[in-house]
Amino acid sequence: GTGKEVVARAIHEASPRKNGPLETVDCGSLLPTLVASELFGHEKGAFTGAEHQHLGAFERAAGGTVFLDEIGELPPSLQTALLGVIERRSFRRVGGTQSISADVRVISATHRDLRREVNAGTFRQDLFYRLAVVTLSVPPLRERLEDIPLLVEHFLRLLGYSEPLESLLPPGTLESLGQHRWPGNVRELRNVVEA
Repeated sequence: GTGKEVVARAIHEASPRKNGPLETVDCGSLLPTLVASELFGHEKGAFTGAEHQHLGAFERAAGGTVFLDEIGELPPSLQTALLGVIERRSFRRVGGTQSISADVRVISATHRDLRREVNAGTFRQDLFYRLAVVTLSVPPLRERLEDIPLLVEHFLRLLGYSEPLESLLPPGTLESLGQHRWPGNVRELRNVVEA
């Protein structure tokens, strides 16, 4: 809820790949058995229930960006496969034999301390160094309370409100919002504004 996907979208839209697609894969919300199919696709008949060919995120994002959210949740076997794609810039669909070019930028995000995960042996060191070329820290909203007025205005504008904020918000509202700890981060603030 800190805005990781918004940051990934901003990087994509400010890059030479902005005219290509942006594909997001939430590695933490998928069953481990489905992550490979979502990332790399699968051929018809590759496994029970694979009734049609499926294009994975790396193929759908050709010329654009793949955003891998919650990369720290990726199972070790898929960490190896992802490292291979990043290094070789090609992959095979699950059940496939043809090598497919991976012309994508990879952006990843996690709430985990991946250095600690590397030291604990739960995240591949070589993959960590391939992903951590440039790192950005997106602190929780409680550590950047000065963003609240800007975010409130942004969310109100998205909702179609065009008047000055003062005409909608009673005096002291922004100050009281700054007193909240925001455990749900920016997502929680958005819900409060919408309510």
